[in-house]
Amino acid sequence: MRARRLVVVLIGVAVFLLPAGASGRPDAPDVGSVVPIIYGTQGTNGWYVTNVTVNWLIQPLPYLSSEGCDARTIATDTVNVDLTCTATWSDGSATSTVHIKRDATAPVVNALAERPADANGWYNHSLAVGFSGTDATSQIASCTRATYAGPDSPNASASGSCRDNAGNQTTASYAFKYDATPPTIRSLNVKPGNRRAKLHWNVQDASSVQVVRTPGNKGAAQSVVFSGAGSAKSYTDRKLRAGRPYQYSLTATDAAANQATKALAYLARGALLFPAPGERVTKPPLLVWTPVRGASYYNVILVRGRRIFSAWPVEARLHLPRAWTYHGRRYKLRPGTYSWFVWPGYGSLSAGRYGKLLGGSTFTFGGSG
Repeated sequence: MRARRLVVVLIGVAVFLLPAGASGRPDAPDVGSVVPIIYGTQGTNGWYVTNVTVNWLIQPLPYLSSEGCDARTIATDTVNVDLTCTATWSDGSATSTVHIKRDATAPVVNALAERPADANGWYNHSLAVGFSGTDATSQIASCTRATYAGPDSPNASASGSCRDNAGNQTTASYAFKYDATPPTIRSLNVKPGNRRAKLHWNVQDASSVQVVRTPGNKGAAQSVVFSGAGSAKSYTDRKLRAGRPYQYSLTATDAAANQATKALAYLARGALLFPAPGERVTKPPLLVWTPVRGASYYNVILVRGRRIFSAWPVEARLHLPRAWTYHGRRYKLRPGTYSWFVWPGYGSLSAGRYGKLLGGSTFTFGGSG
């Protein structure tokens, strides 16, 4: 009896000393592992952007057999390739699967201006360029948009890009001509003539110029009196009405349709050119008139209520003195309005042979006497 108790005690101690979960039997050895070893450059979103080589690490060695565990290289773009390696030992097997997505091809990108050119293939104000792309494998993730507002250049360009879901990016550019700067009108002047006006201008960077006159021809409010190339420098407007105010507007346009405008007011003259009819002067004026072919001299008369001055210059101009004597009486320029008249003379002065009156005009003297 005592011997039987001893056997039971020993068995109980042995059970107590067994590892937990052993249920009284030795544990089976752990099955080995299969781990993929992947070589390649990763992009974004789980994509690879280069060739991908997959090897397998199988432990422990040795193993009885394997399937699909040879090294594989993925060298073409693919949405998905599944690779599975299974290794077998005497006490079981282990399996591992990898999913490979490869896109090593950058997108194809197109650029397109969001509006047509303004004139003659030129853009003359801010331009937006959109970029769109296509990608055969991972598809387009995003594209940029560019805005160009200068500098001026016949070889301007705007750059943008598209990126695919694998992270590949392509940059493209849109070439165009850009000019947002109007031509420069440096000057606009007029040389008075007998019922005419000769306009002179200095314009830079213009492809064409146009002159509009107000009032216009034949009762029109305004008329285009000249249109020409940007290289034009002058224009003579004829058949004006003496004493009538005119306004000329010069518009210069460049190849991109940018425009600059400058205006000039002009009081038409007859044969008597300076001062302009009714002009206010503060110094004794230089009287200028249109030369007459064949004239030997001219007779100039100044009137203020009555004739107060007479002279016979040989040139078509006379600088009035500030003071003078006429018919024994002393005169000087005093503030007020004066009229003046000119006749051409032929032959000797003593012959007194005069032509028709060239014309008359007025000026107002506003200086001190």
